[in-house]
Amino acid sequence: MSLSVFYRGTKIKFGVRLSRRRLLSLCSLVALVALAYTKPWQYQGVDPQFAQQRISQEQKQVALQQQALAELKQDTSKKLTAMTMYLGEMRAQMRRLDSLGQRLAQVAEVDNGEFSFTEDIPIGGPELMVTEMPVSDGREVMQQIDDMLVKLQDKQKQLSLLESVMMNHNISNDSFIAGRPITSGWMSSQYGIRKDPFNGTPAMHKGLDFASYDADVKVIATGAGVVTWAGDRYGYGQLVEIDHGAGLSTRYGHNDQIVVKVGDVVTRGQEIALMGSTGRSTGPHVHYEVLRNGRQIDPYKFVYRKVEDAR
Repeated sequence: MSLSVFYRGTKIKFGVRLSRRRLLSLCSLVALVALAYTKPWQYQGVDPQFAQQRISQEQKQVALQQQALAELKQDTSKKLTAMTMYLGEMRAQMRRLDSLGQRLAQVAEVDNGEFSFTEDIPIGGPELMVTEMPVSDGREVMQQIDDMLVKLQDKQKQLSLLESVMMNHNISNDSFIAGRPITSGWMSSQYGIRKDPFNGTPAMHKGLDFASYDADVKVIATGAGVVTWAGDRYGYGQLVEIDHGAGLSTRYGHNDQIVVKVGDVVTRGQEIALMGSTGRSTGPHVHYEVLRNGRQIDPYKFVYRKVEDAR
């Protein structure tokens, strides 16, 4: 292989003929000169704009990760706080149940250890490895705590009702409704059709009103039973409702302050509230209703009958 180069001008004419060896040598020389000029082996540096973009991207990623970690920490802290509150409430419930159970055991004269609330329960079983334990997330644990709290509340109500019977509350006799629902005052409105005190039109008044201008007049239960409502209700204001069994219940409305709660067992004559004027009321009084199977009936005959009639 050879390369021939000819040049012909007006006055000059020459030609060059290169052999393969000379051609390779010339190419090598040109390559060496190019390498010596460009110096590819030397560090060329980093494009500042490209580097700035990469740094900005990394900073954004770090900021997002920090924000995610902060939110996770806050969420975890809230869940731990809620679980701590739940557990504290459960411990309080358990202490009340232990105290109540101990009293019931003493009254029932149970001494075989079955109802010993002051000692640990004898239990046992094979050891369970940590790897064998079921895995559960926080939501499942919270749901289990909620379920346990509901069960504890139900058990507490059951034990309270059992206590009322064992402590000789005589529910069957005391649930006989009789007497006035206040410690002092007078009857200010009868059961039946009357003029509405707000709009003046005829309206049905499904109870008796007992008023008083004395301070701190107590509202009392007219029979023993279980409190089924203790709080605000439309029209009644602060209302207490008591279930006396056998389909009978009583309501005490417009109270200023309620001193019982739902689930409490009350006896006849026990204070349940202070007279007030909450709800649809024109002044301090108690609106008293007697219901049979959920329907209001005239309370008049219950107010003036004697307690001895129950025996």
